[in-house]
Amino acid sequence: MRTEFRLSGSGGQGLLLAGIVLAEAAILEDKNAVQTQSYGPEARGGASKAEVVISGEDIDYPKATDPDYLLALTQESYRSFGPLMGKGTIIVDSSVALSDDIKARTVSVPILQAAADDIGKKVVANIVALGVLAGVSGIVGHKTLEEAVKKRVPKGTEDLNLKALAKGFELASAAT
Repeated sequence: MRTEFRLSGSGGQGLLLAGIVLAEAAILEDKNAVQTQSYGPEARGGASKAEVVISGEDIDYPKATDPDYLLALTQESYRSFGPLMGKGTIIVDSSVALSDDIKARTVSVPILQAAADDIGKKVVANIVALGVLAGVSGIVGHKTLEEAVKKRVPKGTEDLNLKALAKGFELASAAT
C-alpha cells in the first residue's frame, strides 16, 4: 500500500530533515521509501516542501500525486496545498487560520508553541511535527522513529530531539 506525505512550511523550519527522518524510519521497518524536496529561492523564509512516499511494494514514481497526509506549518503552505487535498488528513499548526473552503479532515495542533514553550527551543518544531505526523498516521513505530532521529540529527542534540519527538506523539494522541 502506497502512502504519500507532503510536509510544507517555510525554509529554515527543518521540514526537509523531518522528511528524511520519516523515510529512514520506514526503511528501518523494511518498507520502501523515497523522499523529495523543493524550496523557494530564499534559503530561510521562503516556501519549502518535502514529500515522502512509503510503500510495501516498489515505488514507481517518487513524488506525492495525491497525498494521504499534508503537514502545513504556515498559513501560506496551508493556502497553497490544502485545497489540493482531495482525500486524507491535513495537520496544521494551531497558528494557521482554517478555511471553510478546504474540506479534507483537518487536525490543528500547537506544534510551534509546544517546541518553544514545552521543549524550550523553536528549532525542534520539525521533530515535534514529525511526532505528530507519525502519531496520527501510524506509518512507523515510535521506537523506529527514535532510532532514525538519533541517526540524523546533529550530534549532541539527540536528547533534545527525542524529547521533541515524544511531545509530538503526545500531541497526536490528544488530537485524535
